[in-house]
Amino acid sequence: MLKQHLQFKLSQKLSPQQIQLMKLIQLPTQAFEQRLKQELEENPALESGKENKEEYDSEFDNNDDYNDNETINAEDINVDEYLSDDEIPDYRTQVNNYSSDDEEKTMPYAAGTSFTQHLINQLNTYRLTDEERDIAEFLVGSVDESGYIRRSLSDIMDDLAFTQNVYTEESNIKNVLKIVHQLDPAGVGARNLQECLSIQLHRKEKTPDIELAIDIIDNAFEQFTKKHYQKLIQKFDISEMQLKDAISEIEHLNPKPGGSYSGNNRIVEHIVPDFAIKIVDSELELTLNGRNAPELHVSREYNNMLKGYKDSKDKSKSQKDAIIFIKQKLDAAKWFIEAIKQRQQTLFVTMSAIMHYQKEYFLTGDERNLKPMILKDIADEINMDVSTVSRVANSKYVDTPYGTKLIKEFFSESMKNDQGEDVSTREIKKILETVIEEEDKKKPLTDETLAGILKEKGYPIARRTVAKYREQLDIPVARLRKKI
Repeated sequence: MLKQHLQFKLSQKLSPQQIQLMKLIQLPTQAFEQRLKQELEENPALESGKENKEEYDSEFDNNDDYNDNETINAEDINVDEYLSDDEIPDYRTQVNNYSSDDEEKTMPYAAGTSFTQHLINQLNTYRLTDEERDIAEFLVGSVDESGYIRRSLSDIMDDLAFTQNVYTEESNIKNVLKIVHQLDPAGVGARNLQECLSIQLHRKEKTPDIELAIDIIDNAFEQFTKKHYQKLIQKFDISEMQLKDAISEIEHLNPKPGGSYSGNNRIVEHIVPDFAIKIVDSELELTLNGRNAPELHVSREYNNMLKGYKDSKDKSKSQKDAIIFIKQKLDAAKWFIEAIKQRQQTLFVTMSAIMHYQKEYFLTGDERNLKPMILKDIADEINMDVSTVSRVANSKYVDTPYGTKLIKEFFSESMKNDQGEDVSTREIKKILETVIEEEDKKKPLTDETLAGILKEKGYPIARRTVAKYREQLDIPVARLRKKI
């Protein structure tokens, strides 16, 4: 049976403008500049750069949000709202935090030879048959950026047949691979770490230490990786000093030969700090990167179009259509300028709260002075949503007297010490790192021992927690930290 009934439902929806604002807040400085450039290209009513105040004739000041679904009549548009010049807009009075000398410098990138081309150029010095050259070039093309060929010979043989129409045997590929192994940098084309280290050692001048190192890598690689030094001493009937010298030779090898090629064309990402913190007279001073505060204004040409429409006695249909288009562009320009202003305020207020919350750290640079701080702490401080703080923290950098830091690094969970006080997990990790650095590498400290040391220092944490923090610090277990 069908029934009709009324239902009232209260729900919240984000407007397209609010969504765009959230996206703007999330953008770091360089990405923000790209977004700004895009908006300037798409909206002819928006222009960048300072405008001479004497030539400042008009500015819009309309507070009605534009709705794409709304039907607009040209007669309903109050042109005076867009042409009012009663006051100078707020964004004109804002002060940039950088001088005219700090204009953006673009970093030119050298047009060098790619890593693959560098290897192919070396192949040209070898006498190869047509088939061998096809195989060699395919192998070189399979080398990854670390310098390894991480595919089996059978897979390469199949790909040669299907993609290059080259039908060959694994033995032929293996012979050509030996030629690839002769290319520079040493170790390139290896299929695993053991082969990479072996190739490099075999190309060195033979000395007793090198000979022993080759023997260890070729015949006892597993014991070497697990640092079973006593087993190695017994296996090769050598002294501890001989083993130490051989291991020293191995430690000087390059496990990623591809990374040593200086001519590769990988573009290094340059971090542009979004904020800067300085210590002035024992007080912290925060500034927002001036590139986040661009000068924007409404196109004079669009203002003149509005004036022409207002002064026109006979308003044609084409003029009415044009004025509707102009209103849309002016509304978009107005919103974008306001969104940038809100972005600036949000970034500055959020970072200012973080700076004051972690004042002791920013004054000293000692990570042990970092207070426990979660996103909600800052969100409550500035009366904003946690997601807004997260957008600022996850993608922004701050230039401090102690280096450029990712803002989210200042956040950490809390843990009670033996005094019942809340301490940051970052503080505990720093102490753990220091203890491991100072340990006797001949007898590295186990996680159980580390937990006992931390307990003595006033941080009662379990062994499994020590293991978790050690892994987060990318520190191996005690056995793998052992040195002779």
